[in-house]
Amino acid sequence: MRDTVQIHVTADLPIRVRALTYANRAEVRFGKAFPVVLLVDSNAIAVLRRELDEVSAALDAAAARGGEPPEVTN
Repeated sequence: MRDTVQIHVTADLPIRVRALTYANRAEVRFGKAFPVVLLVDSNAIAVLRRELDEVSAALDAAAARGGEPPEVTN
C-alpha cells in the first residue's frame, strides 16, 4: 500500500481555490463530485509556486529538445 495519494491533474479537471483566512491557509479543490483537497499554509504558497515554476520550465525545456525526459530537480 502506498503512503501517498496521487491525482492526475489535466487541463479539464475543475480546480477551485479559496483563502481560508481564519486558518491562514489556502484550499485547492481538484474535481467536483469527490474532490481531493490540498491545504497549503500561507508560508508554503511561495514555495509551492516556485517548485511548480521550476518543473514547468523543465518540461518546457524538454519539449524544446524534442520531448526528452526532463532533468530531475530538487
